[in-house]
Amino acid sequence: MTKFKYAFDNKRYHTWNYYLRNTFGEKVFKVSINAGFTCPNIDGKVSFGGCTYCSKEGSGDFAGNPKDNLIKQFDDITQMMHKKWPNAKYIGYFQAFTNTYAPVDILKEKYETILSLDNVIGLSISTRPDCLEDDVVEYLSELNERTNLWVELGLQTIHDSTSKLINRGHDYNEFLKGLEKLKAKNIKVIVHIINGLPGEDYNMMMETAKAVANMGVDGIKIHLLHVIKDTPMEKMLQNGMLTLMNQEEYINLVCDQLEILPETMIVHRLTGDGKRDELVGPLWSLKKWEVLNAIDDELKKRNSYQGIKYNK
Repeated sequence: MTKFKYAFDNKRYHTWNYYLRNTFGEKVFKVSINAGFTCPNIDGKVSFGGCTYCSKEGSGDFAGNPKDNLIKQFDDITQMMHKKWPNAKYIGYFQAFTNTYAPVDILKEKYETILSLDNVIGLSISTRPDCLEDDVVEYLSELNERTNLWVELGLQTIHDSTSKLINRGHDYNEFLKGLEKLKAKNIKVIVHIINGLPGEDYNMMMETAKAVANMGVDGIKIHLLHVIKDTPMEKMLQNGMLTLMNQEEYINLVCDQLEILPETMIVHRLTGDGKRDELVGPLWSLKKWEVLNAIDDELKKRNSYQGIKYNK
């Protein structure tokens, strides 16, 4: 088979590394920051308790220490990364909680602090579709004119019954409204989905991937549901309301999802991360590279690649 044109080496999907290397011509890595935000379904605006799978770090388990200011967080992480990549450039990654859930003047202060640092060539801002006020979107549009901007938008599932079960706090229609606001300003969007949510079968998870395939978005993050200690999701697991996916199921599903995504869509993530000492399961997810290699092997075995079954 001919080499897949949007990836290096043996990859058969459009890798984030390929995009970065072709766009900037050098090593670029994300610097994960915890800017001290919260979420509307934590502080009571929408709900309390947050999404049932969310850790106490607000899905920013590997971000900087929120007790430190943004510059110290940034410096601590980049110094560690420099041991491996001494001459890299950076994308400031506002990862933990909901990073547009504040007045614009506060957002500006935080974003511009990171953008002003040496060798920062972009921002990636993780948020929810119900936290995109018009003035925030206007500011994002202005940012988009002067830096490499990505907005990461949590969808998780298109199925409203699941969204209610996981206390997502918005429905699919609200997601689509938020997405359209960003697309209208030509802002690059990464959509997050989660495989293995309670009550969802193979067909439901494929339906979510098919929906994302036809959204006209620029990137996708495919997550494995991993259960963290002291979350409502752990209680669901203990009460028999959730069955964890096994590795073979997950690998086959991800390959099926990749096959129906357009080849131009950048794949930013293919599995989930959890801290070893806080992870309840599935424990096989700790072997991240084993999972990624197995996805490569399965696509090769099928003689397949991203987009081979894409149907707009």
